[in-house]
Amino acid sequence: MQAIFETLFDIVYLVTVVILGIRMIRGSRGRKQYLLFGIMAVVLGCGDAFHLVPRAIALCTTGLENYTTALGVGKLITSVTMTLFYVLLYYVWRCRYQISGQQGITAAVWVLAIVRVLLCFMPQNEWTSAAEKQDRVFRFLWIAVVVSFACYIPVVLFAETVPAAGMLMIPKTCAYVWVVLIGYRAMKEEKGK
Repeated sequence: MQAIFETLFDIVYLVTVVILGIRMIRGSRGRKQYLLFGIMAVVLGCGDAFHLVPRAIALCTTGLENYTTALGVGKLITSVTMTLFYVLLYYVWRCRYQISGQQGITAAVWVLAIVRVLLCFMPQNEWTSAAEKQDRVFRFLWIAVVVSFACYIPVVLFAETVPAAGMLMIPKTCAYVWVVLIGYRAMKEEKGK
């Protein structure tokens, strides 16, 4: 039962984020933030596929223990693409709110991008600009990022010893889809203006 549910869930997730990403890339029409959002979604979906496809094959055939190499490589690729996902989200924020200044990517930006993305979308912060506080479409983006991390961290820390912790990948994945849908909705609303 787990194999069927998990495989179907992963297929819907991967197809959804990649299709939405491609639609954002095609529909961006020179609007950098939506081009970045689309690339971000495609990177997320394609990167996660390197882990989820071997996992689905393993679950539906001979078991996870027979696919350790493919799953290990998939986890490595997914961790790299997840980092790119958050760095691209950082640049979406920079474009959306016209943040100027130092453009160079340093190691600190890569590490702090995730924290900044999380913090910059929290509407109650004093450093949040008036434009950010009034941004109706992006107002819940920070919650989606919090949910993704809150669900992912226990999996990384405890999935080997507490396999049930792996179930947290479902809400984490839903949070990723939520992030992509926020960008897609913003693009569609802007297009309608």
